Amino acid sequence: MAKRKTDTIIDEIKDKIAEKKILIGTEETLKNLKLGKLQKIFLASNCEDGAKEDITHYGKLTKTEIVNLKYPNDEFGTLCKKPFSISVAGLLKV
Repeated sequence: MAKRKTDTIIDEIKDKIAEKKILIGTEETLKNLKLGKLQKIFLASNCEDGAKEDITHYGKLTKTEIVNLKYPNDEFGTLCKKPFSISVAGLLKV
C-alpha cells in the first residue's frame, strides 16, 4: 500500500527536525525567508491570515515552495513532537 502524500510530508518534517534543519515559528521563518535561506515552508491549516499573506508574498519573491498542510497548528505541533502549537515551519537550504 502506497503512502499518502501527507504522510510523506510529515515524515520529511520529522527527519529534518532530527537533523535540526527546520525552523519553527512565524518570525524566525519569515526572517530567514527574506534572506533566501529556506527551500520550503510548511503552514498549518489555521495559520493566521496576516502571517500567511506575508509568507506567501515573500515566498513568491524568493521562489520558495509553500506547503499548506491539512493539520491545524496544535496537531502540527504534536506531529513535530513539540509541547506547543506550530503554525509555520521552514526547511533550511542544504
